[in-house]
Amino acid sequence: MDTPSPLIYISFLLLLLAFAGWSVVRQILKTRKVELALAKLQSKLTKEAGSAQEYYELGSIYLDKKIFSQAIMLFQKALKAEDLQESESAPIYNALGFAYFAQEQYDLAIRQYKEALKIDPNYVTALNNIGHAYERKQLASQALEVYEQALAIEPQNATSKRRAESLRKRFVPST
Repeated sequence: MDTPSPLIYISFLLLLLAFAGWSVVRQILKTRKVELALAKLQSKLTKEAGSAQEYYELGSIYLDKKIFSQAIMLFQKALKAEDLQESESAPIYNALGFAYFAQEQYDLAIRQYKEALKIDPNYVTALNNIGHAYERKQLASQALEVYEQALAIEPQNATSKRRAESLRKRFVPST
């Protein structure tokens, strides 16, 4: 039997194994990079006061690791940092809101998202996050209103489109 099927089968398995190996190596390198940044920032910030950007970066790493209480503390330090320009604080407020949201503290999250919007009224990510928090609080009409605000600013925003469409279906009676 000189059929090519065993050769094709083995080639396919080798290709699959190579892809899996590449994925594992890529993930290891990514994790190593994050851990090095974490160690560097932790070391620096325990020895001296850091910049708003450094607190924000470390807080973001803690968010990724789902260590929300530490992330909240770091975002608050970033907001109090002397070198922070008010115009640059919207992403920090948004991240702080996300940390509260992850802990199911929706009112605190909404407050932080609104602070981000005071600084940057066109911050679509913060609008989407407020909408999501309103949905979790079972305030569908407020959520829809916020998603529509986001769509007015950025009509092609996929998150706003999807969530607004879903909420509109709740309000429209079926015929």
